[in-house]
Amino acid sequence: MKTVWFKRWGWFYFPVSAPGVIIALMALAFCVQVFVAIDRKSHSASDTLYGIFPYFACAFLLYDWIAGQTSGHVTREEK
Repeated sequence: MKTVWFKRWGWFYFPVSAPGVIIALMALAFCVQVFVAIDRKSHSASDTLYGIFPYFACAFLLYDWIAGQTSGHVTREEK
């Protein structure tokens, strides 16, 4: 039996178990830490957005991949 960590709802994945909540909190903590570190040295909003984009994009892609692999959702390739 496969353990389900996330539940898919539309385009998003929500944690439904303890490991899923831990992954979500780790991603959130990473993004907050990056935002604070980048914003400290930024001079404008665009400086902040350009600085955080690569980190946030990688964090959200990793979160999406982990959630997709542990959601129990069947894709077209698996049918």
